[in-house]
Amino acid sequence: MPDAKSRTPAALGFLTVTEHAELGLFGGYLVLNTAGRPLEFHCTSPVKPNRAQEILYGPTLRPYLFGEQIGQTLISKAKNEVAMVCTDLAACLAAREFSERPLLVILGKDADSEFALGSRFKLGKNEVATAAKFESDESSIREIHAQLSDGIDLLEPFARIREALEEAQKSVRPAAAA
Repeated sequence: MPDAKSRTPAALGFLTVTEHAELGLFGGYLVLNTAGRPLEFHCTSPVKPNRAQEILYGPTLRPYLFGEQIGQTLISKAKNEVAMVCTDLAACLAAREFSERPLLVILGKDADSEFALGSRFKLGKNEVATAAKFESDESSIREIHAQLSDGIDLLEPFARIREALEEAQKSVRPAAAA
């Protein structure tokens, strides 16, 4: 099995979830090549927890929905192999339990603090963290990032995903209003 040093990352995955007040949660997963061009995109239908789920899952509801239900589903649909998956939401780190690839959250100034994080470290200009219980991903992530060109902005793809999800929501709104 080749290690992270011997392979060139062919693609990177970017996973995020948006919340729509009426429709629920939309997940988006964008796979980019190392030049930043899209290879594939997947999104979910709206996911809206019912009141019973909110009560029963309690504080574990967001990691369940974002990571297990949405993240796991989207990552498993991808046809292109990725070197690592990036997310901008700590709740999505729960998907790491179901993925063979390292998953990291890019921490913003308003980073979620309610979720347990693994290793926190700088990656280029970004502060990132691994999933709790997957601190060993840090070395793989550093090796993969070192192979990427300096022009890769790890935050920019999330804006593309959000715009694509907004377009997808437009097709859902008329059906939901009917």
